[in-house]
Amino acid sequence: MALELINQIIQGALIGGLYVLFAIGLSLSLGVMRFVNIAHGDLIVLASFILMSFSAILGLSPFIVAALLMPVAFLAFYALQRLLLQRLVGTNMLGVILVTFGLAIVIQNGLLETYGPDTRKLSGGALELKSINIGGGLSIGLYPLLVFATAVVVIFALDRFLYRTSIGSRIRAVADDPAAANLIGLPSAKIYGIAMGVVGLTVMSAACCMSVWTNFDPEIGPSRLLIAFEVVVLGGLGSLWGTLVGGIIIGVAQNLGAQVDAAWQILAQHLVFLVILFLRPQGLFSRGSRT
Repeated sequence: MALELINQIIQGALIGGLYVLFAIGLSLSLGVMRFVNIAHGDLIVLASFILMSFSAILGLSPFIVAALLMPVAFLAFYALQRLLLQRLVGTNMLGVILVTFGLAIVIQNGLLETYGPDTRKLSGGALELKSINIGGGLSIGLYPLLVFATAVVVIFALDRFLYRTSIGSRIRAVADDPAAANLIGLPSAKIYGIAMGVVGLTVMSAACCMSVWTNFDPEIGPSRLLIAFEVVVLGGLGSLWGTLVGGIIIGVAQNLGAQVDAAWQILAQHLVFLVILFLRPQGLFSRGSRT
């Protein structure tokens, strides 16, 4: 019984790595641009379908194609910010929600029209079948472990980027006070665009890992957004390492809930979220701590 519990906690923590990848781009949007991008989940799904199409056309592994598409993702999200979302910076939250909700609807219907409602999944090859024996009769899948490691690496890289580079310091300055940043000559619109480009890199990473791990279809964007939102809020708005902890908590809660009953998988996730939010409304890690 104890061994099974340990196994479920480990597996849940690994699932949490995927949820962290869903959430990290949303955490950047909230922390830098100060708005909730309702289309975030649908953008991940859109990237998954684009990845699927190019993998089929080029006949290459989705991992290689994702790496090749990283610069395209950066430029696409940079353009999205400069041409559309920049107009919303500093406006009321309702306008942001309406525009990004409209973008989500456009993406969903565009994908349904282009690809149909069927679920898809990309193949990771032999990588999906390999496992590692960690002793005591426990084993973990190599691919989930690599996804979790990817989440940690992405957070570490973003942490170094934000705190060890000049452009990172500019992004933080604009996030803290856009008006003051403009007064001292920092081009906030361009910096917002760069930050959104970085979000695009995380979205492509999430899309690649998700599309090989599980099925996806044009209508699952809202569920990805909900998971990402709960992970970000649990960790604390703007906290990168807090996002990692939030993802692990959500993953473990889902796995343990599923052991009670399949219907409890999502319910357990929401219950844990509500309990922690009630006990600590600011999240587990405040933004005052190093993110």
